[in-house]
Amino acid sequence: MTTKLDLKTNTSLAISNKTPRGWEHQVTKTSEAAEKVLINYAPISLDELGDRALLKRMDTKYVLPIAQLLQVLENLKDQYQVLEIQGCRLNRYHNLYFDTPDFELFHQHHNQQRNRFKVRSREYVDSQMAYLEIKCKNNRGQTIKSRLKTGEFISDLSQNGNEFLAEYYPFDHQFLRPVLWNDFMRFTLVSKHVLERLTLDINLQFSNGWDQIGLPGVAVAEVKQDGFSIRSDFIQQMRTMKIQPLRFSKYCTGITRFYPQVKHNRFKPRTLFVERIIRQGELNGHNY
Repeated sequence: MTTKLDLKTNTSLAISNKTPRGWEHQVTKTSEAAEKVLINYAPISLDELGDRALLKRMDTKYVLPIAQLLQVLENLKDQYQVLEIQGCRLNRYHNLYFDTPDFELFHQHHNQQRNRFKVRSREYVDSQMAYLEIKCKNNRGQTIKSRLKTGEFISDLSQNGNEFLAEYYPFDHQFLRPVLWNDFMRFTLVSKHVLERLTLDINLQFSNGWDQIGLPGVAVAEVKQDGFSIRSDFIQQMRTMKIQPLRFSKYCTGITRFYPQVKHNRFKPRTLFVERIIRQGELNGHNY
């Protein structure tokens, strides 16, 4: 994975809808360390997950160093179960995001517009399932995800999902084209005590079709609840460690890295925060 970007300046052109070359997950010390901790968690299956999938929910996000995440996981094994799919607890996700030629969806997020949208194709690599997904953050702060199961990973919207897009995407979907690839490893924890699901993403990497960049040593945690509650054991751990919630979008992070000419000043504090985590991890030898 390279961290040196050869940036293109023409944002009006769609990137290739072919999977980037060399886009393969490799086992890292980070994933090995996470799996070692997860052994101590009781499993829960997809069927048992049921209503706790929470497609309509309130989200609270945190960005933290891998070392702190591993410490937190050691403390939560009695409060959560871990989602296990076909014997696997750490799963790879593969995404392709779509936007308009002028990055309308990105600017909705940058401008903190209510009723904003994301459109992506997602593959759950290990379970070999693929979906076309639309996420909406409404004016009440709720995240509503609609998705269409597809026979294979969709990279060309001009040939797929027209009826689904027409129903759930309120703009003209004919202008959407692929702009960003995203890949990460995720494990999902489910609370034993409250209606809550917790996703934890590591090994994040992005591609614009010709270059790749990663966020070594960085973990993204997202608490998903039917309504915000401080009864969350994970949120209590964050408060104990003085880690504050942070609005963070993998999509917007990737766009700001590969398309610096697109206005993104509102995201600069978050970018600097992530870069500090990476630098500190390098100093402490945690960016593995």
